[in-house]
Amino acid sequence: MFLDPNLACAHIVHHWHNRQNPGRYRQMTTIRFGILHYPGSQLSAAMGLADLFTIAGRIAEGADRGAPQVEVLQLDPTEHGTPGARKAPEAFQVLILPPSLEEPIKPEAAAPLAGWLRERHAEGATMASVCGGAFLLAETGLLAGRSATTHWIYAEAFRERFPDVTLDTDRLIIDGGDILSAGGLMSWTDLGLKLVDRFLGPVVMGQTARMMLVDPPGREQRYYSGFVPRLTHGDAAILKAQHVLQANEGRDARLSTLAKEAGLEQRTFLRRFQKATGLTTTEYAQRLRVSKAQELLQFGRLPVERIAWEIGYSDAGAFRKIFLRIVGLTPGEYRRRFHA
Repeated sequence: MFLDPNLACAHIVHHWHNRQNPGRYRQMTTIRFGILHYPGSQLSAAMGLADLFTIAGRIAEGADRGAPQVEVLQLDPTEHGTPGARKAPEAFQVLILPPSLEEPIKPEAAAPLAGWLRERHAEGATMASVCGGAFLLAETGLLAGRSATTHWIYAEAFRERFPDVTLDTDRLIIDGGDILSAGGLMSWTDLGLKLVDRFLGPVVMGQTARMMLVDPPGREQRYYSGFVPRLTHGDAAILKAQHVLQANEGRDARLSTLAKEAGLEQRTFLRRFQKATGLTTTEYAQRLRVSKAQELLQFGRLPVERIAWEIGYSDAGAFRKIFLRIVGLTPGEYRRRFHA
């Protein structure tokens, strides 16, 4: 079930900080983090998470040598068929599904792991996924009716495969208590720090982030993502209107023009457009304009007022408000962070 213990296990000292119920976790002698090496999972992220917890444990150890012990276990399902073939000696507190460097795991490959994960969740383990790991987590059925995130580039594929999950790829981490999900590949650092905050407290989390030279949790995935419209919804009439919007970069989103292009009555067009794309025509056009503005901010030197005019806004103040709402940063902050 386990990899080479010299690589797989990192024993780190733990100090729990929980304002609401500190006594429960201070009474624990061992806390186990399991990192599942499912088919295609990213080994560097799995090992990086173990390193992060090790660093955090060393920092915590300096503050409290009587704290519980934490085991970080790298779980290899290929060694014994499935992780459930030989159960761990004690229950896990957290099971992490790392990102993948390949296409998201297929249902047939996920099936034998999904049942085992459901059993561990029923025993009280917190489930956490990063990037493509959300596909395996969703195969368990535990995300049905709940919110989750994954890499923004997987948004359409995830929604098609798991329509009963509320996907929000603008957010980098969604913490549902017993289930957490994180966005793109490198968001394992954010998830790891989030768990350090939960188990070791904000001071240790902050010191760990500084030691690793990474930002503490607080980023959002929408800072980095581009607008990826849904184009495979199967509604040919709406697709024609989308092509018009794409061609004019959202400058002309008049309902009469779009409905005529689609060959639909306006009320019918509005209903079908939102069903197909998940957005109103106004929201869709705004995202196209903001996407163009991101490009101009990142690769050019035009002032913000000129960029607003270039993408079709005569009021630079209105543009700034829309940009902030969609991206999560002001145009100036975005340029400072991403200018090439």
